Amino acid sequence: QVHLVESGGGLVQAGDSLRLSCGASGLTFSRYTMAWFRQAPGQEREFVAAVHPSGDTSDTADSLKGRFIISRDNAKNTIDLQMNSLEPEDTALYFCAAVLGSVSYRTQYNYDYWGQGTQVTVSS
Repeated sequence: QVHLVESGGGLVQAGDSLRLSCGASGLTFSRYTMAWFRQAPGQEREFVAAVHPSGDTSDTADSLKGRFIISRDNAKNTIDLQMNSLEPEDTALYFCAAVLGSVSYRTQYNYDYWGQGTQVTVSS
């Protein structure tokens, strides 16, 4: 059974940094594209960033480039999301997701597995 478990969320102030992590089990991690999505109250889930299985290719939402950085460690079966210069608009539930293969999906419906999410709240 596949499990994705996010951690690292919390309450921070605008301008702060935060690092999220997602641990995966029950799958051959190095074969999966891993991604972060987020969902604010009353809004649709939106793409944040994704990284291909080897880690050599990544994709970040245009509005978040320069502030958010995704990385992965295939030896530890983890991905991270480094979030810098956080803004109140970044407040959301952040989800980790996995899809088999080297793909560049920005749509949530293409992903096979999801975590339960970790809450990030940014105060002004």
